[in-house]
Amino acid sequence: QVQLVESGGGLVQAGGSLRLSCAASTRTFSNYAMAWFRQAPGKGREFVAVLSGVVTCTYYPDSVKCRFTIARDAAKNTVYLQMNSLKPEDTAVYYCAAGASPKVLSASYSYWGQGTQVTVSS
Repeated sequence: QVQLVESGGGLVQAGGSLRLSCAASTRTFSNYAMAWFRQAPGKGREFVAVLSGVVTCTYYPDSVKCRFTIARDAAKNTVYLQMNSLKPEDTAVYYCAAGASPKVLSASYSYWGQGTQVTVSS
């Protein structure tokens, strides 16, 4: 079992930046693929970013490419989502997830954090 806890959400103006953190309960954390998803009210859960385990490899959808960066600090059992040039449409609850392999579908992940709210004002 892996416990994940997100933090770092908040209110920011359009064009601003936030850095989300996801702390994992296990020191084998680096063996998992780690991902971020987001969900706005009335919408489904949307893939944001993924980082593979063992081998460094990242993938982003066009909606966040060149603005968001996912990174892992294995020594701290933590994965980050650096969000720059934020837009109002980025407003959502952001979730950290862990799974056996890097995928873009939420159903592929076994472990989830509780979510952290990000609100971007125009």
